[in-house]
Amino acid sequence: MTHAMLKGSNVPLDAMAVRAVLRWTPGAGVPDVDASALLLGPGGRVRSDEDFVFYNQPRHPSGLVRRLPKRSVPEGLTDTIEADLGRLDPSVEQVVVAASSDGAAFEQVRDLRIMLYDAALAGGEPLAVFDVRAETGEETAIICGELYRRGDGWKFRAVGQGYPTGLIGLATAFGISVDDSEAAEEPDLAPVTPETAPDAAPPETAAEPPPAPPVPAFPAPSAEPAFPVPSPGPDAQPTVLHQQPAYGHPQPAVPPPVHAPRPAYGYPQPAPTGPAYGYPQPAAAAAPAPDPHFVLPPQGPQFIRT
Repeated sequence: MTHAMLKGSNVPLDAMAVRAVLRWTPGAGVPDVDASALLLGPGGRVRSDEDFVFYNQPRHPSGLVRRLPKRSVPEGLTDTIEADLGRLDPSVEQVVVAASSDGAAFEQVRDLRIMLYDAALAGGEPLAVFDVRAETGEETAIICGELYRRGDGWKFRAVGQGYPTGLIGLATAFGISVDDSEAAEEPDLAPVTPETAPDAAPPETAAEPPPAPPVPAFPAPSAEPAFPVPSPGPDAQPTVLHQQPAYGHPQPAVPPPVHAPRPAYGYPQPAPTGPAYGYPQPAAAAAPAPDPHFVLPPQGPQFIRT
């Protein structure tokens, strides 16, 4: 039998392991919703930061409380917290099930409800259903319900209490230590009343952009490099390849050295020319005719007859 609950009502639970399913209708302008759980000890506060189960810490160290992946169903989107109440440490007196919105307040979230199921059953009707409605519209985190001990058993209460400070504000309210840098990033979504709202500027002057920051002046680049350029090392020098003899293979012909022509003592000599092998050679000029009156001078020792 499903119990349709009103805010502040409670119902005893026969199941010792439950699934708390948050469901909403997505659409344009509707923020994403994330389910989370806080395990509270005596005094209504967490025993340590490990008692906070959410998207960055989806499983409690005990393994008895965990966040399941989101699902798309015909009715919308769901995010689920599963808890094994019967095996929880006796120091845990409550398990708070909350929802937080990303990017906008719960005023934009449609058809948000929490449904409690028996985790031992794969299907079936929910044990309890509670339609969660934002009270002011500025809430960014809402306690949807709480599971709490009553004697030897557990009960579920429909809460519907909202926080305008998001998931961080909800966590710190129950004793979770939050880094200051993370807290600074969380926007303050406290309701703004007409008395506290700043005076609206005329449309033509309200959106005046802030002055641009001054552009730092940088020195003009110089022709010389900003850092000394190191001299090239041995590896930076070009490698000279010496021609080695190819033993056993024909070597390229080396042209003969050119020598200066030897002087022709006493007679001018024509300029030497190399033979043109395979081609006709020009005819040599004819030598002059010998002088018929030419006589060789006496040679060797001379003997005169007496």
